[in-house]
Parts: sequence; structure tokens; C-alpha cells
Amino acid sequence: MPLDLPAPHLLFLGDITNPLDAKTAVGLRDWRPEQCVGQWRLPGCTVDLGLPDMTPDAAVAAGAKSVLIGVAPLGGALAPAWISSLVDALDSGLSIVSGLHQNLQELPALSQAAHAAQQQLIDVRVAPDNIPIASGQRRTGKRLLTVGTDCCVGKKYTALAFARELKNQSFSATFRATGQTGIMIAGGGIPMDAVVSDFIAGAAECLSPDAAEAHWDVIEGQGSLFHPAYAAVTLGLLHGSQPDALLLCHDAGRTAIDEYEAFEIPDLKTCITRYEEAASLTNKLARVVGVSLNTSTLTAEEAKRVCAEVSEQTGLPCLDPMRNDLAPWVAVLT
Repeated sequence: MPLDLPAPHLLFLGDITNPLDAKTAVGLRDWRPEQCVGQWRLPGCTVDLGLPDMTPDAAVAAGAKSVLIGVAPLGGALAPAWISSLVDALDSGLSIVSGLHQNLQELPALSQAAHAAQQQLIDVRVAPDNIPIASGQRRTGKRLLTVGTDCCVGKKYTALAFARELKNQSFSATFRATGQTGIMIAGGGIPMDAVVSDFIAGAAECLSPDAAEAHWDVIEGQGSLFHPAYAAVTLGLLHGSQPDALLLCHDAGRTAIDEYEAFEIPDLKTCITRYEEAASLTNKLARVVGVSLNTSTLTAEEAKRVCAEVSEQTGLPCLDPMRNDLAPWVAVLT
């Protein structure tokens, strides 16, 4: 699903206070900074991307073409209090790009304002038509899937960084986006959590088709097997992608599922075992080859120590892809 989004963007943060809710805006800031002119924060917002604060009018003057909804709140819907502000953005001459589950065209105020201002309402989280049921048949080429102990632990960043490292080392590699933010960054992909459950594995097969034997598809993971709400999309993606290799992603400071604190995250060795067991249905040779640790809340020295501890505990190379050289992961594959 190739995309052609009107850029550059003004990143909309609404009035959020949880930094994890800003993952879409953070992803665009970090991986497509040339497409981001500023941030738009409503009163009460405590999240700061470090970009210039702008109103829609100021963003238009700076060359912006669209407001990109930079938040991904639980449930995937716009807060009713944001609608009037977004109408103002349309009136200012900006289109709206959204990766939420809620369809922008289904909101009368936005639909009417977009029509009057002759601006676009673009929904990224839309599954393609005619996705087949998975065949379960093996495909040529090689595949790596990032998997997580929870949501928002670094699966997208790990996949992007690893695909970049493979290319830097002259490997043939493609990043395959499976979520709204990854799709906005890559310019295409399939939003797995918008696919009807019976067809998720089939969508994953379509996303990573037959390829040259030496080619690596690096597939962005979704959800977690240990998440009480989102384990289903994880399992479908795991079966359909048929990964030869997996990278387990974990937030160094997290012990329970975010916003589901009654559900503790298992120890990493247990997580590895369960992912390999689940993956073995469609690829009996699937294995976890490394641990990707999000150490953003730690000092450099603390991060080094914790990565060493995890490596000793699991027997696998443990790195923070935003801080460390990824050569040890590549070496495991070759």
C-alpha cells in the first residue's frame, strides 16, 4: 500500500500527558525529521517533542501541507475536545493525516470543513481489499521479525535500525511496516491491527513475499504475546511472517504491561521460549537471535551494565539500537 502524504507536517499532540501516547509523532520526528516543521500542543499537553510550537497558521507560513495526528491513544479515537481545533487547521489550509482506528470521514464536522476548505482527510490505518487467507507455505528469502514483551518497547525502532544496518553492510534488506507510524515513515505497508483477524497471517504473507535467497525482509512487530488486549495481532503476524530470526524488544524499566499493571511481564528467558514455540508452527527453525533493550530512561553507564546482565541471562547479544553498534546482531545472522 504505497502512500503519498502531503508533507511537510505539523505534528498534532492534542492535550496528552502520557509520552507513550505520542509514539507516532516521536517516530516521525526521529525517522523523518525533514518532514516535520513543528508541534501543535493544546492547553494541558505536557509532552514536548523538542520541535517549535506552532499554530496551524504559523505552520502554513512555514510551508506545512498537513496536520499529522501524532498521538495513538488507547482505543484509537480522536478526543471530542480536539475536533474544533482540527476544523480550524482545515480552515487554515492544512489537510489532516491520521493513523487512528477512527475514520476521519465519519466525523461530520471534519468532513464538512475539509470539503469547504478543499483539503484532504487521509486515513492511513486502512487495510487493503482482497487479502487472502494464509497458505502457511514457506517462501523464498529470509525474514526477521521484531517481537516485544509489551507494546511501545521499541519494535519499530529496532526494525528500522536493523534494516538500515543491514543496508550499510551491503546486505539486501527491506523494512516492512505493519503499523500506522511505520507506514508513514516507510511510505507503505499494511496496518495489521486494521485487518480482520482471520486474514492477519495472510496479510503478513503478502507483506513479505518470495524474495532472493540472500534478501532480508525486516518486519515491524505489533503488540505482544503477553498483552491481554493485543496478543491476537502478534500471533497472526508471527505465523504469517514465518520469521527465520526474531529480535525480542523490551523496555529496561518495565515490569508490567503498560496500563494493565495486573499483568506482569514474564522473565526474558520465558518470553524467548514462548515466542519460539509460537513461531515454530510455520517455521520450525525460527529462533530469537538477540535482545533489543530500550534504555532511554538510563544513563549510558547504566545501559551498558543492564545490557551486559541481560546478555548473560539470555545467552544472546543484547543491545540498545539507538545507542549501540548493531554489528553483533548482524554477525549472528551470518
